[in-house]
Amino acid sequence: MSEKVVLEHDDLRRTLRRIAHEIAEKNPSSERLAVVGIHTRGALLARRLHTVLGELTGAELPIGDLDISFYRDDVGAQSPASQPVVHASHIDFDVSERTVVLVDDVLFTGRTVRAGIDALFDYGRPQRVQLAVLCDRGHRELPIRPDYVGKNLPTAREERVNVRLEEIDGVDEVTISEPRPAETLA
Repeated sequence: MSEKVVLEHDDLRRTLRRIAHEIAEKNPSSERLAVVGIHTRGALLARRLHTVLGELTGAELPIGDLDISFYRDDVGAQSPASQPVVHASHIDFDVSERTVVLVDDVLFTGRTVRAGIDALFDYGRPQRVQLAVLCDRGHRELPIRPDYVGKNLPTAREERVNVRLEEIDGVDEVTISEPRPAETLA
């Protein structure tokens, strides 16, 4: 299976810094700002953004992470082999009256983000929810648009966007790969 690298380590670092700058510019009063990442890689990217935002604003922003496994509208439709790995959610602050920046790695159909918003609202009613994604690959099935995008990646629906992060994968990179032969038959 061939892969094309679209973001390498330094590109990814610069992209996250740019997103953090955009968030800080759009939210000048950071005392009501919070960052929440969607498991797994969105949560790791949220931690990185949180660090940069702290440097930029001088504020100690609340950070959290969400597991959206049971909020997915397609969880029952998946085969038993592809059932999600469940993580714990950690939101140890009141989301009410805050601007919450929801962070994910790849925006595709919009279903993960919808599930993330549903999960977030179980913790309270934010004043506003903004969406930050590392990659937007299009092919939306729901009317969801990100506020902050690291990189727009025009892809074929069958292609796969792979986000690899040092904390899990030992490398920081984003690649696009062709579908596996079994995937094209399904």
